[in-house]
Amino acid sequence: MSSPKEILKQWVEHFNKADVESLINLYADDAVNHQVANEPVKGKAAIKEMFEKEFAQAEMACIVVNMFEDGEWAIMEWKDPLGLRGCGFFHVVNGKIIFQRGYWDKLSFLKMHNLPIE
Repeated sequence: MSSPKEILKQWVEHFNKADVESLINLYADDAVNHQVANEPVKGKAAIKEMFEKEFAQAEMACIVVNMFEDGEWAIMEWKDPLGLRGCGFFHVVNGKIIFQRGYWDKLSFLKMHNLPIE
């Protein structure tokens, strides 16, 4: 079975290809994705919908700055080509992401991509 860090490496690879199908296969059916700038997204189907919407509205890339593993957790500090920075925490059980939390500056992201400010 893949370690949390190996799962996270796969996640980055699929994210950078905007490959929603491969990305969503890394999540458990009842997973929760909570990007703290937004409300938590619960369940694999809702997470898939979130990724489809996000990839449709902005071209995104994740450049790994640091990646760590601690027990069932994989942790990543990242940046993107436009200078945005953030970090993500992935709780992985039985080779599936059951919980993800991300911290990043939503206002900067919206401005960089010329998206409406909510």
